[in-house]
Amino acid sequence: MILKLFSLILGLLVLISGNLHFFKKNWGSYDRKYGNFPESERLEMLEEARKMFQFGYDNYMRHAFPKDELNPIYCTGRGPDYENPSNININDVLGDYALTLVDSLDTLAVMGNTSEFKRAVQLVIEHVSFNKSNTVQVFEVTIRILGGLLSAHLIIRDPLQPFGNVVPPDYDNELLQMAHDLANRLMPAFDCTGTGIPYPRVNLMTGVPKNCLNLTCTSGAGSLMLEFGLLSRLLGDPVYEMVARRAIDRLWTHRSNITGLFGNVIDIHTGEWVGRMSGLGAGIDSFYEYMLKAFILLGNREDLKRFNDSYQTIRFYLRRGRPHCNKGTGYPPIYVNVDMINGEMTNNWIDSLQAAWPGVQVLNGDIEEAICSHALYYAIWQKYGALPERFNWHLKTPEVSFYPLRPELIESTYLLYRATHNPFYLHVGRNILRSLNNHTKVKCGYATIHDVQRKDLEDRMESFFLSETCKYLYLLFDHSNHVNKDAVRYLFTTEGHLIPISRQLTQQPWLDDINTESTVEDFKSKRTENDNPVTYGHTHNSTGSCGHIPKERRFFLPIESRYLQQLESLIGVI
Repeated sequence: MILKLFSLILGLLVLISGNLHFFKKNWGSYDRKYGNFPESERLEMLEEARKMFQFGYDNYMRHAFPKDELNPIYCTGRGPDYENPSNININDVLGDYALTLVDSLDTLAVMGNTSEFKRAVQLVIEHVSFNKSNTVQVFEVTIRILGGLLSAHLIIRDPLQPFGNVVPPDYDNELLQMAHDLANRLMPAFDCTGTGIPYPRVNLMTGVPKNCLNLTCTSGAGSLMLEFGLLSRLLGDPVYEMVARRAIDRLWTHRSNITGLFGNVIDIHTGEWVGRMSGLGAGIDSFYEYMLKAFILLGNREDLKRFNDSYQTIRFYLRRGRPHCNKGTGYPPIYVNVDMINGEMTNNWIDSLQAAWPGVQVLNGDIEEAICSHALYYAIWQKYGALPERFNWHLKTPEVSFYPLRPELIESTYLLYRATHNPFYLHVGRNILRSLNNHTKVKCGYATIHDVQRKDLEDRMESFFLSETCKYLYLLFDHSNHVNKDAVRYLFTTEGHLIPISRQLTQQPWLDDINTESTVEDFKSKRTENDNPVTYGHTHNSTGSCGHIPKERRFFLPIESRYLQQLESLIGVI
């Protein structure tokens, strides 16, 4: 009798835990739609996410490797556009270094495919060389290639091997050596600039091209610290971290002395802002992201202070709408683009890269703000089954209509789910996954959407689809994955590469012997074995705390039905 009673109570608890929305007052259609996500469907979506990655990866290896990208419609490979060197849309990213394979290494490990991970590492060691006369963008090659090599190296060198045995036979730090070689080829970008802000492009053999522009975006110059700083800590050589730090310091000094905002394009010699638009999307997005993440990984508290200062400035000048996400009246919160000098709004569009901002807010502990920031982009996704590159929120229409399989919305969805465990975000992930399969899956992979309204396709599958989009989808549905079980010990780069957080990485043996005014030559001549650890701690902010998420955000809709309905109406969701 007692055993039957216990079983009945246990069954009721299981039922209630997944259906607490039944006890909510004014339960409506949105609660029915998003209030529960069956376990069987979660497992089904997990398998679908795995198949999505495997389909894209297998076709890349079959039809494209060792070229950089897959053309999924015609089942061919894509490398640099040698016939048109000015085609920066292609040549900024592709350098004939098996980009997609390098970018996908840690995804293989996260998915537990140990045999293919080891084979892929061996292929990278055997086939990838940077000794080629290709001009690439410093930022893109840093986050995709340098970050991919370092992430895979750290996964291999993890003594606990949490993803299974991923150590290739006779591995002798070859990936770290390749990362070292690549970083050295990028170093000329930091030489001979009037500000210390790097040139945007380098030739991997000859350095800065003679015709290289003197203009760079804030993200491109200020989002190198994780990869360059990590390399310095692993090698015990401060030179890489120094140049990345100097670029950030110079950008910081050139922020507006009126608003504290940054523009999106700067002259590397004069420090003049050529682009004065300040926002959270293309050209500036990862700059703020890396301020916070650099503190978490490397332990420099100045990065945290700068992030917190910037966060308050952003909320003051860029945020519009009602003061709170889930209470009050007025329009939904939105972060707009403004003039960096006076804070006045410059246009009525937001872009798809800004969909990563809710993830940064989650990392900062500002869950309520992240919920509304994310809901805006999900409403746009529902309208088109994809995110247009630019969306005019005033006219309710795309301004730039293509969608190249970007990961930013699913990244924020994943991070919000890990913070709240709310089934709403599993529904979002399922809808994104199904949209991708319905609209972008072709004969040999997944293709870029040329126009989100017509759903016509372009023959390109960028490397971040496998590196980020598929990885975040998989992790969203894989509750038992080691990354999710031990989440506080990992950090994702802006390219979605997995980096373990450790006390060791906060140590700078050279700290007492250098300063940011030193030259590269000074750094190369200074080596020390001193052990001066930098104190690492959690972020402190005044905007929120992951430890105090209201219970209703976990069990009921994260954004109340009336506000979700209002948002969908304003975006024009049918």
